[in-house]
Amino acid sequence: MNNFTFKGFIYICDMWRIALFLLFTLIAVPLVTFYYDEPLSELQWETLKVLLLVYGLAAALTFIVSSVTKNYSQVDKLWSTIPIAYGWIVAHMSEYEDRVVLMAVLITIWGVRLTYNFARRGGYSWKFWSGEEDYRWAILKSKKGFEKEWKWLLFNFFFISMYQMGLILLMTLPLVKVMGSEIGIGLWDYIVSALLIAFVIIEFIADQQQFNYQEEKYKRINAGEELKGKYAIGFTHTGLWGYMRHPNYMGEQAVWVVFYLFSIIATGHIINWSIAGALLLVLLFKGSSDFSEEISAKKYPEYLRYQKEVGRFLPIKGKFKTKY
Repeated sequence: MNNFTFKGFIYICDMWRIALFLLFTLIAVPLVTFYYDEPLSELQWETLKVLLLVYGLAAALTFIVSSVTKNYSQVDKLWSTIPIAYGWIVAHMSEYEDRVVLMAVLITIWGVRLTYNFARRGGYSWKFWSGEEDYRWAILKSKKGFEKEWKWLLFNFFFISMYQMGLILLMTLPLVKVMGSEIGIGLWDYIVSALLIAFVIIEFIADQQQFNYQEEKYKRINAGEELKGKYAIGFTHTGLWGYMRHPNYMGEQAVWVVFYLFSIIATGHIINWSIAGALLLVLLFKGSSDFSEEISAKKYPEYLRYQKEVGRFLPIKGKFKTKY
């Protein structure tokens, strides 16, 4: 998956300072939105305390394991699984309210798909601390600002572990917001559910297209064959990727923005404190895609043209033009 910091800041200041800034937003955004919203019920407070405990344990675990093993993709292993746990914890504490159960089921569908995609790329191993590490962590660690090990250690603690695990929690908070709603489950809940599943399907298609392309490309490389046709370009650019540079990222952001809509349906408030996760996720994916594209533009000669002809998250520019 995918989860990195903002490109512009990389060259302005030390990365650990960025981690502190992002940690600040992780705390400040929810507090500001909470201030302008209705107070939590006693049940919501109790549920939130349980979720915060799980978050703290998960963040500590990822930091310790990644620091000891030097594999910094530990959060990636939990990114698709711990939201499922959050969903069913809230469902249980709500005594299985209809809307909360529906939302937990949708998170489970999303999580199973993403876990499958991560697993087939070698992300998991029977040695839970091992598995494939996202190549971008090594590139990021080599950048200016991490000359000393203690700086990377702080970055790992504040951003990789605390910030990202905190963001996962914030993404699922609409579950808590809808608890005890006097507005019963209805047509709009099912429309939003269908929309969310549609974006999960888009993610599945995009990931499958990328997987097929890379598998075939490396199969030819390992066989000593010359890369021809679409494989000579080097990066996925057909199917959904011919219209959007990051259709998988688009789907991921859309899933959690749509998930927030449940809180609007249940409360009647367009803006409420559970919006923080969706907002911060969009900001994170902007930075993540910036960093990924910086790498791709240096690696593949055609990528700059691809950027000019194809929209980043939306099909607003047209289809990528190829010679085959």
